[in-house]
Amino acid sequence: MSQLSLKGWLRSGSPWIWLNAAAVAMSLIAVIGLLGIIAVYGLGYFWPGQVASFEYKENGHTTQVIGEIHEREEVAISRLIEAGYALTDDGGNANRFLIRKGNRQQGADFGWVIEPYMSAVTYPENAAVVERYEWGNAYGFISGIKREGKAVPSTDLQEDLKPLLEKAEHLKAKIDAIEKDSLHSINYQLERLRLQERKWLLSKALTAERQEALASERSDLNAQMSGFDQTLSELRGRQGLDVLVLKLSSGQEIDVPLSVVVRVYYPNQLGVLGKFGFYFTKVWEFLSEDPREANTEGGIFPAIFGTVMMVILMSIFVTPFGVIAAVYLREYSKQGPLTRVIRIAVNNLAGVPSIVYGVFGLGFFVYFLGGSIDSLFFPESYPSPVFGTPGILWASLTLAILTVPVVIVATEEGLSRVPISVREGSLALGATKAETLWNVILPMSSPAMMTGLILAVARAAGEVAPLMLVGVVKLAPTLPLDGDLPFLHLDRKFMHLGFHIYDVGFQSPNVEAARPLVFATAFLLVLVIVILNLASITIRNNLREKYRSIGS
Repeated sequence: MSQLSLKGWLRSGSPWIWLNAAAVAMSLIAVIGLLGIIAVYGLGYFWPGQVASFEYKENGHTTQVIGEIHEREEVAISRLIEAGYALTDDGGNANRFLIRKGNRQQGADFGWVIEPYMSAVTYPENAAVVERYEWGNAYGFISGIKREGKAVPSTDLQEDLKPLLEKAEHLKAKIDAIEKDSLHSINYQLERLRLQERKWLLSKALTAERQEALASERSDLNAQMSGFDQTLSELRGRQGLDVLVLKLSSGQEIDVPLSVVVRVYYPNQLGVLGKFGFYFTKVWEFLSEDPREANTEGGIFPAIFGTVMMVILMSIFVTPFGVIAAVYLREYSKQGPLTRVIRIAVNNLAGVPSIVYGVFGLGFFVYFLGGSIDSLFFPESYPSPVFGTPGILWASLTLAILTVPVVIVATEEGLSRVPISVREGSLALGATKAETLWNVILPMSSPAMMTGLILAVARAAGEVAPLMLVGVVKLAPTLPLDGDLPFLHLDRKFMHLGFHIYDVGFQSPNVEAARPLVFATAFLLVLVIVILNLASITIRNNLREKYRSIGS
């Protein structure tokens, strides 16, 4: 290629087109690769792995090991010798396996083993995995069933165990319903009565009639609580009757109460359909149940609920403020130096670190505004704060301030694209400026407003740093929305997907067990954000087509 043709090719702009195409392609590859890695490591956790049993000979001692093989890696034999293994260095590599042995009451949950020390590896069909509410999984062989300390004769342990597990699950569901719903509601009502009595006492309005009414209502609630306590005692007494006997790899037999068992399954007996059924059951459990075992097992429903609810509240707060500010700046304010400074300030706000918004929310919303609300409307709660403590309301308002620049900029851009001829035509037909704004300009700019709102939602869903200061917690015992008046409790703390990832990934006492859940939760959060962005494009395109005829 000659020098002149090269210059012509550069001036034509083709290199920039190819450069932009390459950048877009690399970005797509990076995003798809990231999602793929997260999906493989996260969603693969729910697939039932086979249970291996083998002899492990180390330092002259032979032990029987049973568990799931989670990871495999090749390690140079020279490194293993340096680590203290008695091997012959032939310059090669040896396989090392991470085994989930479970049975945390008897030892570590996970452990590394090397292939040269392993022998007689089998996959016995009767190897059982006992998933428990506490202490994680237990691996072994079910050798019997006990009731009230006595062995129950059985010809088929697997079949005889099924109705007993269903009975234990039914009892646990009853106990959870009483503890989480009935007793919680009664305690909540008793606390409201206490606060109401204190409020009347502070205002010197506590009359004898009111005292009598409060005492009567409190007596009824205490009677209900006594009835529920008696029912709980009966149900808990029935819980400890059934026990399964599990024989561990060491030969020791342990009693596992069925009241602490989530499920018992035999992964080496499962076919393809059985594994898929188990997989989707575990995924649904992950999405619909509460976490347990320091958030390393169970589900993440409270975190999903808290994230969605916070985003909804944030949207309710940010939309009117962002749209009104954009309308004023574009349609009513005088376009001068002051307006330009305001626009520059709005654009700069979008670049402020999110933790700064968290500090502002803690200082202004929680301490100043929340403390003022408590002193004015909830003096009976002193010294316990109501709104003067982090909660979902202040978290939503903090994120609304964080995302309002996005809504303002997007709405202003939409308003500026409305043709001047449309405005003049509306005014010429006798419409006022307010009518033109409401009936013509805002509908035509609604695609940009919706895009700004959903982009704000996408950003808010992934924020973590400010929430750590204004309301998010590791584990929330109750949801912000329940059946107790006023139903929506804006003062309560909540769980969040982003903070859940941080907590499980960096604060978990069982790192190996928590790592797959970090990937699974991260994949879910990224998937939510991707869906929101795709929804923004769809909504924008539909609204653009709807109002295209007005502009033309």
